[in-house]
Amino acid sequence: MSKRILIIEDDSVISEVQKDFLEAGGFQVEVASTGDEGLRRALGEPFDLLLLDLMLPGLDGYEICRQVREVKEIPILMVSAKKEEVDKIRGLGLGADDYMIKPFGVGELVARVKAHLARYERLTQGGAADADGAPASSRIRLPNLVIDKRSRQVFAAGKETPLTTKEFDLLLYMASQPNRVFRKEELFERVWGLDSYGDLATLTVHISRLREKIERDPSKPERIETIWGVGYRFNL
Repeated sequence: MSKRILIIEDDSVISEVQKDFLEAGGFQVEVASTGDEGLRRALGEPFDLLLLDLMLPGLDGYEICRQVREVKEIPILMVSAKKEEVDKIRGLGLGADDYMIKPFGVGELVARVKAHLARYERLTQGGAADADGAPASSRIRLPNLVIDKRSRQVFAAGKETPLTTKEFDLLLYMASQPNRVFRKEELFERVWGLDSYGDLATLTVHISRLREKIERDPSKPERIETIWGVGYRFNL
């Protein structure tokens, strides 16, 4: 059965182009033109992915993302003409899985939608796996940090620490290969399932939020270390 996608977009020209190309890619696509309608349908119907504009009549995309993420873990792709870093940080901080700046190519859109759906399907079928694809042991236990792969729970300093889908994926990928230096491009490709398209700000935001949640002092990170000019290292 093909995946169902909800486009929440008030510009009918843009939504129709997106709808046509996604349907050509084999998806079932519905469109909501206001924020209130989009939220009602996103919460009340079984969609597999949301394509969410930010500036909408009624509720804006930020509020829709916040409310949907409270009850659903489906992929949420934000799209906006807003290019400021603060807007991207806010959207990703509310739990969006990706942030695309208009205008963008429809080929890129379809590729990102397919990548997010494929990754979500892998995560929800048969439990987690180690980085090499082998069956994963249930937990990674480190000083002051426990990562449960099956339940997708993280405990920092003995307390459960809620993570978004991508925050957990990123943490698990790095923690499964400790003391190794990861290039930023590799992390983006492995966690988001896409080439970076020259935009690694999404990764930077997620690293920052992970540090806030698992480091004793996020301003002086010990667990997730920046390797200047290269990327990051996860230290035991």
